[in-house]
Amino acid sequence: MINCSIIQKSHLEGAMRLDAEYYCSDSLIGSNFHLGKDVVSFVQYGTSKELNEENRGYPVLRLNEFEDWFAGQPTKYCNKISEQTFNGLKLKKGDVLICRTNGNPKLVGKAALVAENTNIAFASYLFRVQADSLKINSATLTAFLNSKIGRAEIEKFIMPSIQSNFSPAQFRQIKIPIFPPALQKEIETRLFDSYELLADSKSSYQQAEDLLLEELGLKNFDFEKILSSVVNYSDVLEAERIDAEYFQPKYEKLISKIKERNYKTLPEIIENVPAVFNAASKPSENFKYVELSNINPSVGIIDGFSEVSGREAPGRAKRILKSGDVIVSSVEGSLEKVALVDKEQDGHLASTGFFQLRSDKILPEVLLVIARSLVFQMQLEKQCAGTILTAVPKEAIKNIVVPILPKETQQKIADLVRQSHKARKKAKELLEEAKRKVEGMIENK
Repeated sequence: MINCSIIQKSHLEGAMRLDAEYYCSDSLIGSNFHLGKDVVSFVQYGTSKELNEENRGYPVLRLNEFEDWFAGQPTKYCNKISEQTFNGLKLKKGDVLICRTNGNPKLVGKAALVAENTNIAFASYLFRVQADSLKINSATLTAFLNSKIGRAEIEKFIMPSIQSNFSPAQFRQIKIPIFPPALQKEIETRLFDSYELLADSKSSYQQAEDLLLEELGLKNFDFEKILSSVVNYSDVLEAERIDAEYFQPKYEKLISKIKERNYKTLPEIIENVPAVFNAASKPSENFKYVELSNINPSVGIIDGFSEVSGREAPGRAKRILKSGDVIVSSVEGSLEKVALVDKEQDGHLASTGFFQLRSDKILPEVLLVIARSLVFQMQLEKQCAGTILTAVPKEAIKNIVVPILPKETQQKIADLVRQSHKARKKAKELLEEAKRKVEGMIENK
């Protein structure tokens, strides 16, 4: 159905906004509100200098490292800013980071709370604000910006383009409800409890991975860089590859270490489930579709989906997930996107961009930890091939060697992963409760 409305010329925002999206809906926020400019005491852009992945310089947070509603840990660094500049950009407890620009409009305006003082700067496509605590605390501001009503307010002011934009100037114009102090305190408690649970979740998962690596003698294993090596011509013929990346000595060193203990090749112990489902054969059925962007790699879970009909499903949507499966990205640059399929995701549709692994010899939680650890990750990295889109060929996964762990060790690892996922689920529930509190107050006036 086509909707239309008539806007009086006197109600237009001068010559600045003529797009229909700006005028398409009324705000759910009543008359009891602040403007964005009235609730923040400080606004700042991040650094626009070039970043690197070699740990050179100062850590710089990007949108990629937003973890739910919180600022996470950076994976990139900047060595082109001074210590003075870095000190001016360091994130402090109570800062709120907001995504300023992105090619995906759904990510523009996304907010994250800085829950503790850090030694981290932030990137230029983010800006930070510091809330005026007499009017709104940082946790409540974050919850509002990430609620459906906050999103609607942000989307009204987003400037659409190839790279959609929500600048500090636009933030200053949005309406932010006046929340009662008692409700603000309740929301703040929920968010910081959630943050602690997320930390517990990561800690439990890290213990599981450490247990795996210790069992294999790979904890703090030294993969020193070697500038050159000699490869036999027969090895080149067998691999049918001549690129130096494939023959890096670190890969062989890892594989040799795994083979010192009990092991099998992947096809001997793990089923690589083929992608054969045809969604188009059920054009009117609705599916929950999982892509790479829906994987939260911090502890290996599926964190979202999109709904599509069989008629609308992409051609790569050819996997039907089963509870206990482990899905592993096959695309270089995203190999860390690994997740365990929970019972709630049983029957979801997934992309051919994943390998779908299933085993009756390895506990699913243990298979997850193996696949996310250097045991799998380095072997996948070795097998990557291609030019425009470098990925692991489906036939190459048969070359991966898999360690066989004692049942007692497997059970300990599985218990830790279950603890991790349980804590994270509870953390998500607290964030949802905070969002409902925000939305409920606004909708009930």
